[in-house]
Amino acid sequence: MAKKIIILGGGESGVGAAILAKQQGYDVFLSDGGKLKEIYKKELQLGEIEFEEGSHSVERILAADEVVKSPGIPEKNDMMRAIRAKGIQVISEIELAYRYKGSSKIIAITGSNGKSTTTSLIYHICKTAELDCALVGNIGYSFARQVAEDPKEWYIAEISSFQLDDIKTFRADVSLLLNITEDHLDRYDYQFENYVNSKFRIIENQTSSDYFIYNYDDEVITNKLPLLTTYTNPLPFSMKHEVKKGGFIKGDQMMLRIQEERVSMSIYDFALKGKHNQSNTMAAGVAAATIGIRKEKIREAVKNFHSLEHRMEFVAMVRGIEFINDSKATNVNSTWYALESMNKPTILILGGTDKGNDYSLITELVKEKVKAIICMGVDNKKIIEAFKDIVPVIIETDSAKKAVNAAFRSATKEDVVLLSPACASFDLFKNYEDRGTQFKEAVKEL
Repeated sequence: MAKKIIILGGGESGVGAAILAKQQGYDVFLSDGGKLKEIYKKELQLGEIEFEEGSHSVERILAADEVVKSPGIPEKNDMMRAIRAKGIQVISEIELAYRYKGSSKIIAITGSNGKSTTTSLIYHICKTAELDCALVGNIGYSFARQVAEDPKEWYIAEISSFQLDDIKTFRADVSLLLNITEDHLDRYDYQFENYVNSKFRIIENQTSSDYFIYNYDDEVITNKLPLLTTYTNPLPFSMKHEVKKGGFIKGDQMMLRIQEERVSMSIYDFALKGKHNQSNTMAAGVAAATIGIRKEKIREAVKNFHSLEHRMEFVAMVRGIEFINDSKATNVNSTWYALESMNKPTILILGGTDKGNDYSLITELVKEKVKAIICMGVDNKKIIEAFKDIVPVIIETDSAKKAVNAAFRSATKEDVVLLSPACASFDLFKNYEDRGTQFKEAVKEL
């Protein structure tokens, strides 16, 4: 008899897992407590995969041999509690994909900020070097779908802590940990240490033939690392210190020292601007050099890379006022990076679903650079409380259009309007992409 596998959650991750599990001969049933998108329903029907939406068939789920949990489902969920109480093995979609990837190799990227940019840049370098590769994980297709439909020799995977929470054997040939700042604490019982442990799971199965690229300037990482038993080869990268192996920036030169390969490159040639992007570019460069990509290809790719939509994306200049879409900033630390790179008076659009945010992290930058805050959320009390004494103008709005109009009225020539919300988007929007797109449309209507 085929092994019974239940897929909980029918987004990109869940549907990808269902397609792969079906292909591998499992008895598959997908269950989603909410509504499925039409596109996913059609795919499941085409693949002859049984599914339900709007509720869970508890008995059927609890008869599973194994459950694949989508990353968006918290452990506090009633269905998850029942599954755990029954002792059924729970895995993540990346664990399922790992089982069937064959001899392919993985570069896995995690961190609180900069994951998508760094992952996209590594993928761009690999494509420039003509590797047979795919961009998977939290960005683009799910890892499982890619393995099922279009297997590659290399997978460049952006991986969240939620995906790492349910791995068993998943192992990256090269793993990157960019930084760890307080994020998603609502999912980790508001214990920062739980979140830190989750991020470090990226190296738990690595061996002496693998590499671990990490941010040497991040104290959370460097304090934790000596406490762990690791077998992987560590390669630090640093903006502040010269490292013997790995990457560092000295003056205006990025230096990569990996095995015999030595690469140096002027930071002024980086397509990505801003200090945090120098760090991301260096991490990507170390990863590329580690897997043997030649320095000419690394240089070429780093020079001509285009940054991501919704991440510090220039939208338009309207009557001398610049509009920037950083909708992907879903935590306070991301907003800190965005503000740090501003060099004009800033109208900041903040707000959304709060994940236990500590706004004191950006107080100094707000004091220094922000002349008005436009709140864009259902509940803005916490933001108003945090900034009412330091920002003269705080305006509440409940849509992208109203926020853009209020920001435009508050700005004068030579100012910048920055959408960098520091919050999740689910109160008013489908997701951060929807929020960014609505912002851009509203700017175009000015």
